[in-house]
Amino acid sequence: MSFDTIIRNGTIVTASDTFRCDVGIRNGRIIAMAENLDDADEIIDASGLYVMPGGIDSHVHLAQPSGDGIVMADDFASGTLSAAFGGNTTVMPFCLQEKGSTLREALKAYHAKAEGECYIDVSFHIIVTDPTSHVLGQELPALVADGYTSIKVFMTYENLRLRDDEILATLDSARTSGALVMVHCENEDAIRFLIGRHEANGEFAAKYHATSRPVAAEREATHRALSLAEIVDTPIVIVHVSNRQAMEEIQRARARGSKVAGETCPQYLMLTADDLNATELEGAKFVCSPPPRDAESQIACWEGLQNGTFDLFSSDHCPFRYDDDAGKLNEKGKRNFRWIPNGIPGVETRLPILFSEGVSKGRIDLNRFVALSSTNHAKLYGLYPRKGTIAIGSDADIALWDPKKSVVITNDILHHGADYTPYEGLAITGWPVRVMVRGKTVINGEALVAEKGLGNYLARARSPLV
Repeated sequence: MSFDTIIRNGTIVTASDTFRCDVGIRNGRIIAMAENLDDADEIIDASGLYVMPGGIDSHVHLAQPSGDGIVMADDFASGTLSAAFGGNTTVMPFCLQEKGSTLREALKAYHAKAEGECYIDVSFHIIVTDPTSHVLGQELPALVADGYTSIKVFMTYENLRLRDDEILATLDSARTSGALVMVHCENEDAIRFLIGRHEANGEFAAKYHATSRPVAAEREATHRALSLAEIVDTPIVIVHVSNRQAMEEIQRARARGSKVAGETCPQYLMLTADDLNATELEGAKFVCSPPPRDAESQIACWEGLQNGTFDLFSSDHCPFRYDDDAGKLNEKGKRNFRWIPNGIPGVETRLPILFSEGVSKGRIDLNRFVALSSTNHAKLYGLYPRKGTIAIGSDADIALWDPKKSVVITNDILHHGADYTPYEGLAITGWPVRVMVRGKTVINGEALVAEKGLGNYLARARSPLV
């Protein structure tokens, strides 16, 4: 048997097993796993390296409309390039339905943005902001049948949020069509009240973003989202959970028998609200929602990654330039925290942070790392076993990790479109040194060796959760 590529001498790590063997690749797929494979056009020596499934980041914002005069820092080219350098082989950006438009119109626009631009594979979630009877009764069922099997709804942001009755209608349509629903849980009315109080008191600095979005606003919305899902018996994903109280809502819902998945992100492990209280306007760099909390919340989120409360570890990559009139320091944002674009970059640093802070420091093992970074994403969102594992028949989406490589994160070594990283100066142990998409090397060391356009769009099966 001949191969296009053989990976030798590495340690294979999946979500369930760790073992030694060679990996044989042909036509973009893994077709053999055994000792002493031979006869290949290319042989990669992975001595001293972990051979893992490429990362899947299922929560990424790219080229998304962000308000008047505000421009997101990453398009599909820079965003997927940055993801590849961070050990990822698939990302799942959001396709935003703007009010008054249809889901099909939104998808057409996003496919046009992504066409020929991607270095790695992509698949879309659809953000539903205008759940008309046509959208829920006709479009959504047809799109699920076409492989668009996940949607997202917001409980915050005035131009995005749905009322409770709209959420119920959307959840009910998802139940009958087989779509998986992701929910951003924060109480918009409470947030608007607190923003108004801060403004009345002359409190406009970035640090007040955190106090205008307290834990209670996230906890209440999480409880409400889970209750609404229970009313119509629909599975949901609670995304970017930042604290113990919201985690406990997920745990209680599961104890009642609800089907719910949980997700957290690097910012809730590494940042706190104190970062928003930086000098001058630096705090704007850390504005995201929900905001980072405190040291106790960091401990809680690690516990959630360890004990299974969280199925997913995603970046919520939502990048804006800092020193830019179209970014964090737009004219209104300089004067009032409410106008600072919400979101931080993180698609390239997600996996190195989880490996270094999790595996290298003994908080999680290698198999849990693979589950949280890749396998669970593939399973939950209908890509497994094509993606998310190293097995015969799976796509040869592979990341080789050097567990001893030391890197200090600085923005000048990253490849996103933002002009800063919130993790500047963070020392990392463990880094991806080679990334392959369907058997083709995209990143080798610090070099890009593939051309833009390698990435494919992925239609997906229905989630097993539904």
